[in-house]
Amino acid sequence: MSQDATTPDQTPAPGHPAGPAPERRRTRGQRVRRGILLGSLVLLLAFGGTGWWAYSHLSGNIDSVDLDQAIGVDNRPPKVVANAQNILVLGSDSRAGANADLDHGDVSGARSDTAMLVHIPEGRSRATAVSIPRDTLITRPECKDKDGGTVPTANRVMFNSVYSLAGPACVVKTVEQLSGIRVDHFVEVDFAGFKGLVDALGGVTVTLDKPMSGAKGGLRLDAGTHRLNGTDSLRFVRTRYGYGDGSDLGRIGLQQRFMLAMLAEVKKQDALGNPARLYKLADAGTKSLTTDSGLASLTALSDFARSMKGVDPATMETIMMPVAYDKVDPNRVIVAEPQAGALWEALRTDQKIPASAKTSPATG
Repeated sequence: MSQDATTPDQTPAPGHPAGPAPERRRTRGQRVRRGILLGSLVLLLAFGGTGWWAYSHLSGNIDSVDLDQAIGVDNRPPKVVANAQNILVLGSDSRAGANADLDHGDVSGARSDTAMLVHIPEGRSRATAVSIPRDTLITRPECKDKDGGTVPTANRVMFNSVYSLAGPACVVKTVEQLSGIRVDHFVEVDFAGFKGLVDALGGVTVTLDKPMSGAKGGLRLDAGTHRLNGTDSLRFVRTRYGYGDGSDLGRIGLQQRFMLAMLAEVKKQDALGNPARLYKLADAGTKSLTTDSGLASLTALSDFARSMKGVDPATMETIMMPVAYDKVDPNRVIVAEPQAGALWEALRTDQKIPASAKTSPATG
């Protein structure tokens, strides 16, 4: 038999390609397409699942309070300028959980260690932050406590005691009664949340014109510029006796200075425009965050943050609510009139704040 002869069982049928190769090619092609489809599906599920996990994780970190339900719609001041925003920022001194490792003081419960009413005028290109001294004697309105019970009104109580007795919604109600301004949102961060935010930024740079002595366990710093980590930043904003006149009013100046430095750091790093850094900030911040129900999701917080991108920390104005020393107890202060009234009226109506409303009879 010659070499090029073909045996009967090797002879292809007329009009058909040779042998089983076409079936093998179809099977291989199908496998490749199926593999690509399956791989794409796995990647889609992986990335989609990761995104959903991250969203759920961060949103689940946030505690919230429905202000209208807690305060009562009819018990709140009307909104005067529709597009202006007023945000009450609270710093809690709770020692619960991770906070205990950051402050070992033998203090039960929690108080509003820091309180700032931040006013963002219509157009959202600038902002004014008004600090309310924690030692201010005020009239506390009737409020509901966290268990739904009634906390009666009281005169001449310290402002920072309202939080420990009746919670953040009562602090909002107290500020609204004090100022006549409708609080659109509130944000509360505790020690651990504050430390986490600073560390997520990689620290915050502050400059002192005179040394901080470190009195009573405070932070010791020379005059000049310093890069502070989260723990030292917390000690910085809580320093009282080691800087200035040692008063709570003097501490407010440090807190406002640090807030501006921190906002400047966020802007410098473009933290809101960098997804990885934004996630790190959000994860750190939301772990110890309580807000009103209108901000109680990652989507709502992100939308609100984006709406505030036009506010430049360099033009942000910081003011202390005008106060005077109490005549009965000089260790306490009271709201100074007519200065405070003029300040609140200007913010309420989105007008320029008169110079007289920015000065306080009590120094610090």
